[in-house]
This record gives sequence, C-alpha cells and structure tokens, in this order.
Amino acid sequence: MVPWTTFPQPALTLQKIYLDHNATTPLAPEVLEAMLPLYREGFGNPSSVHSEGRRARVRLDEAREQVAALIGAESREIVFTSGGTEADNFAIFGVAFAPGQKKRHIVTCEIEHSAVLNPLKQIEGLGYRVERLPVDHCGCVDPERVRNALTDSTVLVTIQHANSEVGTLQDIERIGKIVRERGILFHTDAVQSVGKIPIDVKSLPVDLLSLSAHKLYGPKGVGALFIRRGIRPLFSLICGGGQEKKRRGGTENVAGVVGFGKACQLAAERLDRGEAECLKEMRDRLWGRIQGSIPGAELFGDPNNRLPNTLGCGFEGVDGETLLIALDMEGVSVSTGSACSSGTGLPSPVLAAMQVPVDWINSSLRLSLGWGNTPDEMDRVVETLAQAVRQGREKVFPGQAG
Repeated sequence: MVPWTTFPQPALTLQKIYLDHNATTPLAPEVLEAMLPLYREGFGNPSSVHSEGRRARVRLDEAREQVAALIGAESREIVFTSGGTEADNFAIFGVAFAPGQKKRHIVTCEIEHSAVLNPLKQIEGLGYRVERLPVDHCGCVDPERVRNALTDSTVLVTIQHANSEVGTLQDIERIGKIVRERGILFHTDAVQSVGKIPIDVKSLPVDLLSLSAHKLYGPKGVGALFIRRGIRPLFSLICGGGQEKKRRGGTENVAGVVGFGKACQLAAERLDRGEAECLKEMRDRLWGRIQGSIPGAELFGDPNNRLPNTLGCGFEGVDGETLLIALDMEGVSVSTGSACSSGTGLPSPVLAAMQVPVDWINSSLRLSLGWGNTPDEMDRVVETLAQAVRQGREKVFPGQAG
C-alpha cells in the first residue's frame, strides 16, 4: 500500500472547501455535544433494568422518535443498524428469506448502490432471479418498465430514491403505487435523500426505507431501516438477544443512536426553514459559473429533478482524477464518483448505464454541497477548477487548451 504521505498534499495555509458531502458529512457540533455524555457517564446497557440501563433506554427511545419524525414514521417502525449498507442488506435478505416466503423474483435497477446490487448478486446464486431495469440518459427508471417487470413470482422491488453520483431522484411515489397494486413489498434506499429533501412515509408508498446517520451530519457506524407496521416478519440478519424487538440482535450503539437522533432533529429544522432551496440556489449558481467559465463542460443527471446539493459533471479533454488532485492541492475536496466504489479503476457503472461516453465518464467530477458551504466558496471553486481544466487540457493538447 502506498503511504498516504507520498501523495501531494494541499498547502496548509489554504482554507479548505469541502464538496464531498454525498460521501460523508462532518459531525455537527450539536451532535457531538449530544453524544459526549453517553461516553462519559451514560454508559448503561439499555437492556438492563437498573437505573443506568433505564436512563440509556430513555435516551434510545428519544432518539428513535427523532429519527422517525424526520421521515414521518412511527417510532416502532424504526430498527437501528450499523449503517445504510446493513439497512439495505436487511431489507433484501429480510424479505427474500422471510419465514414461509417462496417467491424468487426481485426487481431493481442498474444504478443502485453496491449495498443493494451486491446482496442481490449473492442471492442469485441461491436460485433467485434478479431483474435489473435500465435507466435513461438522466438516470431515471421508467415506472412502466417496473410495472411490466412484475410477475406472480415477484417478492420485492428495490429502487433507490436518489442516486449518489448524479443526484437524480426516482419517481418513488408512482413506482410505489404500481408495486402496491400487486401486493408486492417495495424498498427504497434513501440514504442520500433523507435530510436533504422532505420525506413522509405516511404518504409515500414504500414498505422499507434505508437511511444513514453520517450522510446527514451524524456519526458513522449507525443507520436505520424503516419497516412499515403490518408487513410480514422479516428474516433477521443478526440474531442474538431481544434487542430492536427481536429484529436486530446486539446491544445498541446508544451514543451513536443519540447522535443520529440529534442529526435528524437538526435536519428537520433545516428543512422546515427552507434551507434546501438555498442549497439548490448555490448549486445552480456554481453550475452557471462553471458553464460561463469553462468551455466543454457537461451536466450529468436530471437537470431538474435531482438532489438540491448534487452536481455531477464532466470536462471535455481532461481526466477527472487529474482534476481531483489539482483541486485537492488547492484545498478543494471533490469526488470522481461514488466514494464507496472508487479505486476500482473501472468507469462509473452509473454513468455507463446512463450511456455516457467513456471519455466523458473519465472526465467526470461530483461536487456535493453541504450546509456549511457559502457562495463565496463557490466562486473560488470555479476559479480553481477553470485553472485545473486549462492546465489539464494543455498537457493533452499543447497550445489548444480552452
């Protein structure tokens, strides 16, 4: 393994600009303050009946209510997990292997997160048939394709709410209605959308929904699966004690859960104040300035129906990795795609599924804004990016850089 210190490091005097919030978010100060007492004196096991255990149980229950409130759920519909990946796995394996379940067909789409696609690959080896629906050039699944894919053997449909690389939002409401008409369970990976846009499962026709704390300014290592009340019992991935109403064994990560709850409370307050619209305006300003300053820039994803913080784009004639390093040297943190699947050396499967040409895929960057970013920072990003693109093109086409 190459030591991290051998890579070029940004100048220490630069004020960092972090634009990779879809990979992870910084821990909100209020979240840290909520968690610290649980490490100091609130160490009780919430399954214990003595006073320390009861106090821990109260904090756990309060956090469950905060998480539930953010998505309009009942607290008993929230099962805590170790993160979004476990929540996705729980939904898929939980439905597929549920007691008495005999159906063997699952419908998904080509641009799901690996936390969905890889479990589906595993169960294919166990005799299940997985149908992966294509997406259009914006990354959208046609709901009618979902309808046509359903059969009497379909046990589950799992379609993401928002794509992490380009931000495209799927028509979950329409897809969910189609799936519900057939009496089939519907799961959505909402890890990227929860906390960024309003979600209300009271009206949204989903049976299972995955979410993760570290995508909304909470701690890493904790997430949840919403399981709608009344659906049949699921197969449990982790068996142990009776925690989480016997749905997920193991002593709960109380401090992490409390931080998750606080992060959800803060997210709900921001959404109520309409701050998502401010984030969208700043993102659109960023893209507008990029278009005006850098010839040969291309937007990826749905131009209108996407997450308010996400900008996926490519730059003709320059390598995305080169741009990432150049930006990092100037104190700007971005991504070339999904942080969870980077490092493979392969073109982004999301952009490939959207039929983006390979040259454009290799030139792609993802800029995902967060609540702490400012319009002034976006101006600096454009200046730095424009310089990096010029320099990158000059190396490839000497004397012809735009």
